[in-house]
Amino acid sequence: MDTMTMHNSFLISNLDAIMTGLPNGAARHTGPDIRILDGVIAAIGKLVPQPGERIVDASDCVAYPSWVNTHHHLFQSMLKGDPEGINASLTPWLAATPYRYRAKFDEKLFRLAVRIGLVELMRSGCGTVADHNYLYYPGMPYDTSAILFEEAEALGLRFVLCRGGATQTRQLEAELPSALRPETLDAYLRDMERLIKHYHDPSPAAMRRVVLAPTTPLYSATPEELRTMAAFARNAGVRLHSHLSETVGYQETAQGKHQCSPVEFAERYDWLGSDVWFAHLVKLDAAEIALLGRTGTGIAHCPQSNGRLGSGIAPIRQLEQAGVPVSIGVDGAASNEAADMISETHAAWLMQRARRGQDALPSYAGGDFEGGADAATVEDVVRWGTTGGARVLGLDGIDGLQIGQQADIALYRLDDPRYFGLHDPALGPVVAGGRPYLKALYVGGRAVVLDDNIPGVDLAVLGRQARAETRRLLAA
Repeated sequence: MDTMTMHNSFLISNLDAIMTGLPNGAARHTGPDIRILDGVIAAIGKLVPQPGERIVDASDCVAYPSWVNTHHHLFQSMLKGDPEGINASLTPWLAATPYRYRAKFDEKLFRLAVRIGLVELMRSGCGTVADHNYLYYPGMPYDTSAILFEEAEALGLRFVLCRGGATQTRQLEAELPSALRPETLDAYLRDMERLIKHYHDPSPAAMRRVVLAPTTPLYSATPEELRTMAAFARNAGVRLHSHLSETVGYQETAQGKHQCSPVEFAERYDWLGSDVWFAHLVKLDAAEIALLGRTGTGIAHCPQSNGRLGSGIAPIRQLEQAGVPVSIGVDGAASNEAADMISETHAAWLMQRARRGQDALPSYAGGDFEGGADAATVEDVVRWGTTGGARVLGLDGIDGLQIGQQADIALYRLDDPRYFGLHDPALGPVVAGGRPYLKALYVGGRAVVLDDNIPGVDLAVLGRQARAETRRLLAA
């Protein structure tokens, strides 16, 4: 870490704008300066440099809290743009791409995929990553969990391992190698105990967390096993995460097998609560939205993957109004070839407006509004992608750009023509899309990106490795 960090007490000066990630009237701060002491935000305002204080000149830059990505599948970074799955919806896509290639991953390929995914996220200003890793099977010759923590630590990121896996399958794997066979419940829980002991830090500003996260409740375990898992997690003091209601298939399975909705199924087996968040939640009825809100169950909203697979657009406006904590995840790169937080938040901003506007009717048909531009503001999206993520992960020490919080900060310099002419520079990273120049990315006051470069990472070399491994994967 010594070669990739700077001393974590300094003054960021002359910012054009500061987005805090906080709600309502606190969403912005006029700044223009932020003082960092020992990795913590000590002051924000018009500040006078102290004797000997190191100054980071942030002229022409805007400051955001570093993004918090609450749902990913990093191993899929080597499965982008697969022709067999590019035009498939969720279930055929699962068979065509991630399940077809899963057994072909060895330690070298897995590590490379993880590094690519983390680097892509960092270059968008993401400082915290929750990866829903489900690459586990009996007798596995390498430890995917250890690799994930090692790669995140080497890059200086906060990392949350959502330990996926399954004790039963969707039958998509029935004809595939033994590397795709399910685990037993005992083996799964023993590994959870190992991971919690070695990696889990319950502190508010933890760099490492572990979450219990079977891949999909309706398919990956029996109902009684789900109840056992939930009790185990709560006794161990870790959170719960999984996929839910991504497509109508979840609705059909829940009704056909259990005569209830997917959210009612989750409630029945103790899988709702403020310590639970689900990815997707696209297909919901009003009763499910109310139930999620009453229990404080969170969402990792993944708009680009949901669009890429044709799943739909999650009802974020209704969910948040009901009391659901909202966060943003990029999902796996095999179903989202732009797996970074700038493109994800740009999509979230647009898609919520499009969803609302789709419901507009002419007045003669009973309509009373023209469009959906009020469905999501930039401030909403920044909050979902930063402090919203911290909330669902239980990381209370990264609650936005405010005094006393960890200095997890992205400094964007808006010097590309796509940002020229902006009346409000604070909006640029979200509304203009693309990838702004990242002057610095700080995690706990440590600079893990400097002048748009990641110290110790040669992108040209990483690209050559990716191309070589892609050719090897395709030839296998």
